[in-house]
Amino acid sequence: MANIILKDDLLQQLEPQVILSGYRGSIAHDTYEENTTHDDRDIMGIFIPPKNVIYGLDRTETIERAIEEKLSEKRTVIWDIVYYSLPKYLNLILKQNPNVLTLLWLEERFYLKRTKWGQRLIDARQQLLSKQCYHSFCGYAYGQLHRMTHHCSTGQMGAKRKELIEKFGYDVKNANHLIRLLKMGMEVLTTGELIVARPDNNMLLEIKRGEWPLQKVLDYADSLFKLMEEAFVKSTLQNRIDYKFANSLCMEIMENFMKEYI
Repeated sequence: MANIILKDDLLQQLEPQVILSGYRGSIAHDTYEENTTHDDRDIMGIFIPPKNVIYGLDRTETIERAIEEKLSEKRTVIWDIVYYSLPKYLNLILKQNPNVLTLLWLEERFYLKRTKWGQRLIDARQQLLSKQCYHSFCGYAYGQLHRMTHHCSTGQMGAKRKELIEKFGYDVKNANHLIRLLKMGMEVLTTGELIVARPDNNMLLEIKRGEWPLQKVLDYADSLFKLMEEAFVKSTLQNRIDYKFANSLCMEIMENFMKEYI
């Protein structure tokens, strides 16, 4: 993985500023299949902004890269990499963005870099959860549901996604995301824990392989939406994240990092 990142000059320059990085997407969820035609390798990281961003006019908040790795004549994978500045990351956390939350709840094997400042974020993860995750997880799930069943504009889709729809009659990748998001959202509202590496990965893989008919996916999703609503009503999570705490945490990490490295 490191060799892939080092092929990009900007990511190489940024590496000393990165305080936390790890896999996201199907690898982190234990639903990655090496030989599938539609699985990318996804990485997320958090960096401390350099001096020209902190003190200057630059406002770099997000860095995204898609890097191709040719494994063989017939097999090429895409490394989908996104790095957020710490302030940007915590602003997304305040919104309970499901994608960014996962970085604080990875299994040990899925972290690529974890500094003491990254660990500080992980240690604070319980205080970075709130009942607002109900709205974000449901919102993302509804988005997946819509894309799964409304694919009339396939001309704008990539070849891989067109292939899925033509083969199964609906987008099985969206279906997999739909069920996963609902299960994860229900769990975090009920237990206060975000389970990223999925214990139900075999079921999710069945869905992603197109082994579930569309109606079965829809019926199961409908039941999960109802369970999510019940979990929201009963949840003991805080109503919203304390902004002052998140702001103080951001300042603490940035100031301590700069004292030592800048």
